[in-house]
Formats: sequence, structure tokens, C-alpha cells
Amino acid sequence: MQNLPLRKKPTYSIEAVDNALQLLQLLRDGGSLRLKDAADELGVAPSTAHRLLAMLVYRGFAVQDETRRYVPGPAMGAGPAGVPWTRLLRNVARPHMELLSSRLNETVNLMIRVGTKVRFLETVEGTSTLRVGDRQGTVLPANKASGGKAMLAELEPAMVEQLFRSQNAEIGGDSIPDAEYPAFLRELESVRSNGFAANFEGTEEGISALGMALHNGKGEVVGAISVATPVTRFRAVFDAGLVQAMVEMRRQLEIDIAANPAEPTGADHASSSQL
Repeated sequence: MQNLPLRKKPTYSIEAVDNALQLLQLLRDGGSLRLKDAADELGVAPSTAHRLLAMLVYRGFAVQDETRRYVPGPAMGAGPAGVPWTRLLRNVARPHMELLSSRLNETVNLMIRVGTKVRFLETVEGTSTLRVGDRQGTVLPANKASGGKAMLAELEPAMVEQLFRSQNAEIGGDSIPDAEYPAFLRELESVRSNGFAANFEGTEEGISALGMALHNGKGEVVGAISVATPVTRFRAVFDAGLVQAMVEMRRQLEIDIAANPAEPTGADHASSSQL
């Protein structure tokens, strides 16, 4: 086995840059980071750690979830395949997604939420010539995607406010403007009442989608499913029983998630998921 050469710290290293790179490593390897832990790891004041993390948020390398933990952002580029429970969720969900896609002949997606974003874990495409393509690995704003809105609707209002109305939300470009926020809250209330969320060309022109949150055996949200269609076909698919088909698929899938002894928990979802 060949030994790797020892790395020598450059004499011209800039402390702030080195600290920022250490934070990136901590996010990558740990999956989440609290401000206090970041300061302790770097041996700096919390205010210094906060400034460094704020810059990572600004550049998209980190996002802050509703528990105020920092997690990897979309600029990190690494997908969640290395997180054991996301692999499990994909494996458990895939057969159900294939069955639903076959029944509807439309594209079915599985996603998780990390902070203000959703990451698509799996896609099963429909077979129509005009169809929504593979979204696996795509990162979208949670407040725009149907599955993201379905998951956000199950958070406490204070947590939603922390995600989209805090200083970090402004730095990361995730803040919802004052004029739009009341309407967004009303939409989440409607999602809670209806049990599903809709996206009408909110993330991509010509695409509509319906999303529903997924739960583990404790009733905690661990992800979401969505059915995406060309906007010209959405009404016909909806009227043909889209909601009922998704509800039944979700019921069966949640039974399988709850039956698995290694099922993800809400805490795992908040702290271990990676974008």
C-alpha cells in the first residue's frame, strides 16, 4: 500500500481563509454544525465564527436550518448518497414510485428538505414523449417546490419565520419579502388543510407538480413525494384522481418506512441531511 505524502501547511497561509476551509471540512464530514461548535473547533470567538459562516451562507456553501444549525449548501456539490438513511429512503421508496408512475404515466420524485432548500433524491420518469425529465440531484427552493411546501407546512410558524425571515435568510438570498410573506403563510395553511401542495410553474416554466410530505412511524416528516407533469396535462391528471393515487401510494410507503428498524427520524433529518 502506497503511503500518502504528508501535507505541509504553507507559510503564506491566511488565517481567515484557513478557518473558512476548516468549516467547509466540518460541514462536509459532520453534516451539520452549531455556531458554538464551530467557534470551539477553530478556537475563535463566536462572533468571528458567525462572520465566517455568514460568508459561507452568502456563497452558497452552507444553509441554516430551522434549528439554527448550519448544513452543507448547494455549492458544496456533494449529494446525500453517503448518508445511510437517505439510501434507505430511496431503496424503500423506489418500488412505490415506480408503481405510481406506471399508474399515472407521469414523473414521480422523492426529495428531502435541508433548511430552505429541497434536494431531489430519486426520480421515476413517465413514458410519454412529452414528460418531465429526471430531477435527481437537483436543488430547488423549498418555498417554491410542491414537495418543499408540503414539508414546510408541517413546521411551527416560528420555525418557518426563522428559515425565511432571519438575517441568515437575507444573507443567503432566501428571505421572502414583506409583501409576499402573508400570502406564503396563507398558502401553507391551505396546504395543511388540503394535505397536499401545488406548484404551477413556480420552479420551471411549463411544469406543474403536486407534492405530499412523507412521515416515519412517529409521524415526523422525513421527506416528500411529488408528481410532476407538463402544465398542459396537469388538470386532466388531477381530475383523473391524482390526489387519491398519491394518498394511497404514500400510505403504503409510510408503512414500509415505519416497518424498517433503521428508519430516519425527524432529528436525523434536521441534523444529518446534506445537500
